[in-house]
Amino acid sequence: MIISQGISAASPLPRGVKRALDAMRANVGYNWRLAELAGIARVSARTLQRQFLTFLGKSPRAVLREIGLDCARRELLQGSPGVKIMDVALRCGFTHFGRFSIAYRRRYGETPSRTLKRQAVLADALDAMPSLLVPARDRVMIAFGPIEAAAEHLALAADIADDLTAALVRVGLAVATRSAAARYHLGGAIRGAGTQARLTIRLIDTETGGQLWAHRAEGVLHGDIATTEHLAARIAAALQSCLRLAEIDRALRKPAASLGAQDLALRAMPGVLSLDACGNARALEMLDHAMEEDPNQPLATALAAWAHVQRAVYHFTHAPQQERARSLELAYRARALGGDATVLAILGNALSLLREFDAADLVTRKALAIDGGSAWAWSRSGWIDVYKGVPQSAIERFKIALDLAPHDPLAFNSMVGIGCAFFTAGQYAEGARWQERALAEHPSASWVHRTLCPSHVLAGQAREARRSLDRLRQHYPDLTVSEVQRGMPPLPPSQCDLVVGALQEAGLPA
Repeated sequence: MIISQGISAASPLPRGVKRALDAMRANVGYNWRLAELAGIARVSARTLQRQFLTFLGKSPRAVLREIGLDCARRELLQGSPGVKIMDVALRCGFTHFGRFSIAYRRRYGETPSRTLKRQAVLADALDAMPSLLVPARDRVMIAFGPIEAAAEHLALAADIADDLTAALVRVGLAVATRSAAARYHLGGAIRGAGTQARLTIRLIDTETGGQLWAHRAEGVLHGDIATTEHLAARIAAALQSCLRLAEIDRALRKPAASLGAQDLALRAMPGVLSLDACGNARALEMLDHAMEEDPNQPLATALAAWAHVQRAVYHFTHAPQQERARSLELAYRARALGGDATVLAILGNALSLLREFDAADLVTRKALAIDGGSAWAWSRSGWIDVYKGVPQSAIERFKIALDLAPHDPLAFNSMVGIGCAFFTAGQYAEGARWQERALAEHPSASWVHRTLCPSHVLAGQAREARRSLDRLRQHYPDLTVSEVQRGMPPLPPSQCDLVVGALQEAGLPA
């Protein structure tokens, strides 16, 4: 799983288009003329223009602008100390700052300055992390050797390697220089000269030899201590989602006879993360088995607590009170067991849906103290802000989660959260837009229509509201307003009243 670099190079494209795209990506910021690209592509300018429109749906100039915007986005998300937006824009080929800002906002839904300010919030959180160590139990081992570099960057490479090793240990990984027992190998290299130097980090599965993930950092290799520490923390954060998926895949490949409690918990995790009824039911079967095998397994217990309360909140059961009671019992057992940032973030999910806000806030803060780059913990802290009625803070926290792990299986739930935060702020059309985006990412999460339909109603979008209600009733044919009230997540009372009133107005039976 490689970080997206915009338009996929894996698409079935003509060779000329691929050559042109490779040149654009290798020289971001250069103002390519069509004739130059055509020369590299070894076709005529007219042919290249036609092929771009046919296979990419865009002109070479439009694609060049998107590549530049993606490059600028990556640099701003890296949030290096002292970075200036104008410098980033110029490096990425934009000489007119106003046009750059307009294009950036149109593509990413926010201004460049908003993106950069949010990275300062993340950097402050990373700086404030106390020296908490996670339990050694169930640690994944990674082999990580020296970062390759030319002579001019050897000292910098050593500094980054030391900081990255410390950051990986913080988030609960075991790191060894060489180890036959290591499940994964992390390799790095610095290429290029001077200020154009670029760091690339790759994660390899030692069993299959396949590359699982890659991270590229540009324009941040200035060598000061703060920069290398922040860079290491961000790399460790970006690694988490991919490594979790790799561990799930590894557990799924194991023979059934050799599965331990941790393996069963990992196998169950996708079902819990699906936030749908079928996945939830499958997951609980495996989690019950895992807890029978090891009653003190933290991940299995926390996942089971979250899965049981999901059944009540998302209308997967006709006995919501029993499911809540079971969830509460498991949540407090999991809290006593402790765990790493992932376990604590999962526990925060369960506790907040159980309306145990103080406990949820405490374990979520502890998760961020252990791993300030935990996208799950940032997302849950955003939901806690939604439940407290603090929408602007919630939106920023959800967006930090999306910045850290845009392709994580739970990214769609952060989008739902942003939609609910805008709803709480009275921006109903924007709230609907984010929830529609979440459903496009995760169509089986039909419960989203409980708040999407009211968003459309209150935004005056009658046709969209009817369509949303139809989809809600298609998946929950017996759903009533009173059942929505019983399963409603703990939104502020005034917002719950708005949701209920809008659903009644849309035609959901009482």
